[in-house]
Parts: sequence; C-alpha cells; structure tokens
Amino acid sequence: PAPIINGVSWPFSRFSDCESQEVSAADRYRQSAGISSLYSRAIHILEATLQPLVGIIMGSSSDWGTMSHASDTLEGLGIPAEVRIVSAHRTPDALIEYADSAESRGLEVIIAGAGGAAHLAGVTAAKTLLPVLGVPMESPSLKGLDSLLSIVQMPAGVPVGTLAIGRAGAVNAALFAAAILAKKYPQYRDAIQRYREAQVKKILDQPDPRTTS
Repeated sequence: PAPIINGVSWPFSRFSDCESQEVSAADRYRQSAGISSLYSRAIHILEATLQPLVGIIMGSSSDWGTMSHASDTLEGLGIPAEVRIVSAHRTPDALIEYADSAESRGLEVIIAGAGGAAHLAGVTAAKTLLPVLGVPMESPSLKGLDSLLSIVQMPAGVPVGTLAIGRAGAVNAALFAAAILAKKYPQYRDAIQRYREAQVKKILDQPDPRTTS
C-alpha cells in the first residue's frame, strides 16, 4: 500500500531536510513495508545531500503542527526542502541572515508561517527577491484572522503570496511552491499531475459519504 499524506494516497515519497523528531510519513511507510532501519538510514543520508529548493520557516516550534503539512506535501511531491525556526521578533538578526543568504544557498521559494502580528513573511520578502508564500497560523484569540490580515496587508512593492489560515494554507503553500518550480523542473509538474489524479480517484472511489472503504 502507498503512504497516506494529507489524505491523499501517494505512489512515491521523499524525505525533506527537516529538524523534527517526529517519524515522517515516508518512514512509517518504509517500516510497514519491512524495509530495514539500516537501509532507511542510508536513504536519509542520500536524500539529505539533495539541494533544498524550498525553505519552510516559522516563528515558533508551536507552528510545526500546522507547517508540517507543508513539509509532508513537498515530501510527497519529491521536492527537497529545509525547515527552520526563525522569529521576526525574537531572532531578527537570524531571520535577516536567513533571508539574505537564501538565494545564494540555492533556495527558490520560501514558505513562511506565523501567527498574531505575523511579520515573518513580510520581513523575509523585504530581504530577498525569491517568492515568499505566507501561511497564517490559527491564533487562540482571533482564530487566525489577525495573522491573515498581518500577512496579506503588505504595502505595494513588497508582495507576499498569502494562503488560507491553518492546515489548508500550509498544504496549498507547498502546492503553490511546486507550481512555481514546475516550469523549471518538469518532474515536479508531473508530480503535481499525479497529486491531482490521486485527489480525483479518492472522490470517485467513494462518491457516497455513507459508505466506508
């Protein structure tokens, strides 16, 4: 059986360069398929050498519960990514350094998730010419509306592509990043096509919600 990532059955999977301690969907699939831990570690080492094309950043480790969906989606598409925590307010110098060096390090798209005042995406966009996609976190006080308005209301001249609040935004940010890369990398266009086909199949295979597979 293929792994399930964000509700879609994937016929393939790759690792992202991620600092999470959680077992990835690809790891679980390999374990269930009986692939040895030694072989799995070898795959980790091999794929860690891939140049990340997408940078996933967030202001706090608490945002990982949402931003992991962006990482998982990119992983399923086979797009190498890196994951970092950099706060616009608590570590502004680190953020500036990250944004300044992003293009020279080979990144081509940045996905920034933040909540509340949510300056992360805007500051990043101000310091790099790369496309920046903002994902508003759902906040306890205003349910993410504050995050959404903070990210989407950028002044003319410093654009941030703003997605939906929460999980949907994280998934779509990854798909948007893939679409940006697809013109240059045909294999990612093919991956997006397979993703769309898997979505269609999921609906057509169970059109009646009263039945269970």
